[in-house]
Amino acid sequence: MSSRRRLAQTGLFCLLLLLIAALWSYSAFERAVSRRVAALAAPEVGAEVVDREGRLLRAFPVADGRWRLAADGGDVDPRFLTMLLAWEDKRFLDHGGIDGWALARAAWQSLSHGRIVSGGSTLTMQVARMLDGLPTGSVFAKIEQMLTAVALERRYDKAEILSLYLRLAPYGGNVEGIRAAALSLFGKEPRRLTAGEAALLVALPQSPERYRPDRFPERAKSARDRVLQRMADLDVLDARQVQRASREPMPRGRREMPVMAAHVSERLHAARPQQSRINLTIDARLQEKLETYARQKAKSLKSPLSLALVVADHRTGEILAEVGSPDMFDRSRQGFVDLTQALRSPGSTLKPLIYGLAFERGVAHPESLVDDSPGGFAGYTPQNFDHQFEGIITVRRALQLSRNLPAVELLSAVGPSRLVQRIRRTGARPELGDRSLPGLAIGLGGLGLTLEDLVRLYAGIANGGVSVPLHVEASADPLVQRRILSEQAAWYVTSILAGATSTTKGSPGEIAHKTGTSFGYRDAWTIGYDGRHVVGVWLGRPDGAPVPGLVGQDAAVPVMHDVFARIGPVTRLAGPPPGILASAGAGLPPPLKRVGRAAERGQAGLRPEIVYPPDKARIELPGLAGADAAREAEMPLFLKVRNGRPPFTWYVDGLPVERDQRLRQSAFRPKEPGFLSISVVDGTGAAASAEVFVK
Repeated sequence: MSSRRRLAQTGLFCLLLLLIAALWSYSAFERAVSRRVAALAAPEVGAEVVDREGRLLRAFPVADGRWRLAADGGDVDPRFLTMLLAWEDKRFLDHGGIDGWALARAAWQSLSHGRIVSGGSTLTMQVARMLDGLPTGSVFAKIEQMLTAVALERRYDKAEILSLYLRLAPYGGNVEGIRAAALSLFGKEPRRLTAGEAALLVALPQSPERYRPDRFPERAKSARDRVLQRMADLDVLDARQVQRASREPMPRGRREMPVMAAHVSERLHAARPQQSRINLTIDARLQEKLETYARQKAKSLKSPLSLALVVADHRTGEILAEVGSPDMFDRSRQGFVDLTQALRSPGSTLKPLIYGLAFERGVAHPESLVDDSPGGFAGYTPQNFDHQFEGIITVRRALQLSRNLPAVELLSAVGPSRLVQRIRRTGARPELGDRSLPGLAIGLGGLGLTLEDLVRLYAGIANGGVSVPLHVEASADPLVQRRILSEQAAWYVTSILAGATSTTKGSPGEIAHKTGTSFGYRDAWTIGYDGRHVVGVWLGRPDGAPVPGLVGQDAAVPVMHDVFARIGPVTRLAGPPPGILASAGAGLPPPLKRVGRAAERGQAGLRPEIVYPPDKARIELPGLAGADAAREAEMPLFLKVRNGRPPFTWYVDGLPVERDQRLRQSAFRPKEPGFLSISVVDGTGAAASAEVFVK
């Protein structure tokens, strides 16, 4: 065989070996990439609690304590993205995960300088390194990066890979990702970064601990300025923008991550720890105002006195702000306790519902007269808060003065069980203790309710008697509304709580409110509402201990007005609905003029009374004992009655004298001197009697 032929055969054999090796390498490469594609998983991000417009209220770290939040290109200032790609990977949109030109350049620079100058990593390769936690400066780690980068490019599109970078880029300490970095360094979301802030956030991931501005501000500034200069060279920024950005100060420290609506966020996150985003009905601007106000107000309260606030839209049931304590981290006030959820005695705050039920059931009217005087009801003997009594007053006045006796009397008429049932219709869960059946004491605070429960109740009254379920989580599901009072009864209550002096004039005020003070001065309440908002205020000690002198009117009412001032312009209360009985006094139907004990006292005042002759009187009648002629000239014994209802029937010694007499005066001629037993019966059967001696 000729040498040329042997050479050709050897060449073919080598070519075949090379082809087999290439095929084997490609197959191995594909298997390696496929394994990595299958193993890819999105990185864990911390849960976010956001307000009604998507603003961040509170964020939670991931399981290992790192701050890492979800982010994509739409969450970031476009200028930052331009600067990032120009600095890190200008061919990001064109390569398949590995940039051959960048690798060749990196190799040449390393050979020329005798050390690694740049790694030639693409943005995708950096994501691969961060996902797998790979080290830098290792050949094997670089190969692993490349394989995973190819896998990423096969699994995700470019926008998704960029989102992974925005979530994972290290910024020093336990901060990862653009959003956590912007919040901790600048206290804002990365949507509106300045040029200097964007340049700093581009530079930091290169060496996050070395360039940390809170520790090494000069190094951080130098790194930022290098990015700015490069952007100027690439015409991403003009000279004026670079000059202005270079003068921006370095952040000197790290800010706390947002912690608004802390208690409700903690509660919901604990209930669903796997949920990455919790959407609330809270208004972040109002929440921030009220949290600031609560912290300022707490400074004027002697520790451990605390307060809690709830603001809701009673038309939709949405909670717009909720402050569980002035400061969640204030140990002296047990700030970690969510006082909007604490079961407390509601004091007098249930009285409006009691009166509303009385109005709805026709037991009373705002202008009915009730009796505020000492008395007992089925063995229960309540006292007024001030231990004083007003006597006969209107129902309107009784509720405005928060008198206890009339409230208990009306509760006795409508039934404690009905009161509890209407409370439960709002979604509240009253705590009755070990009592199987509610008693009259619940009307004065003898049960447990939360601040949220009371806001639920008053929201229903404010909304024309219809309770829309109170909720703090945004929901697209239709809400089941329940009626707790008739529209007319709810308006009567609003008219009274708004300070109206009579039903005929309607509600003169813009805010209706009721106060409450629990037994032993443990809780001070005020719940108020206008035409849109309902505000709940609680003050007291978190441990439930008494606070001498703590009264709802003095402590909680000013807070309520301060809260309304921070909400904005007051919405006027609704006018009267059809069916209102706008009468008073004599214009009311007879059963509604006086109710309860007042009616009994009124009836007692109308009973017939013999005016003449007075009881036990000795009366001389001329001619009573004389001759017949003289007897004809004798004067009769006149009989007079007052009060009572005609017709009147008179009896003397048991025998009728006058029947169906409509006049209040009659006369009787005694036959002889002596004692006479006189009585009169009116048209209702009521009677009066007297015993006299005539001579």
